[in-house]
Amino acid sequence: MKKWTEDELIKEGYQIRNAKITGVELTMADHGCLTMFIWVEADHFSAGIGGYCLGHGYLGADDEYFDGTAKGTESIARIMDVIGVEKFSQIEGKFIRIVDEGLGKPVNIFGNIVEDKWFDEKSFFAEEE
Repeated sequence: MKKWTEDELIKEGYQIRNAKITGVELTMADHGCLTMFIWVEADHFSAGIGGYCLGHGYLGADDEYFDGTAKGTESIARIMDVIGVEKFSQIEGKFIRIVDEGLGKPVNIFGNIVEDKWFDEKSFFAEEE
């Protein structure tokens, strides 16, 4: 996983914005893949963070279909650490910093509102398990 500092992000030309987390969701609806989304609002726009497969399952699936990944569990723990919460239910309403790469681009990097602590979700999931 790529480790960032605020200075490195700025040197790379990224725009950093403050954002409020307006919703958080774990879902296995529609596609049989357990995914997590964090919904944020910042400077007159909103974005969703997440969508990576953390495991598999769907309502009514056979027992052997259900599974999870260590990477998925680790990502949730890292996200909670960066945001600064001990309980997943505490995420909604928190403020974070997001890296804005421009209109239509996904938010892949976000950080603690005060500390120089960042999570690069895209590079985290790009690594082999």
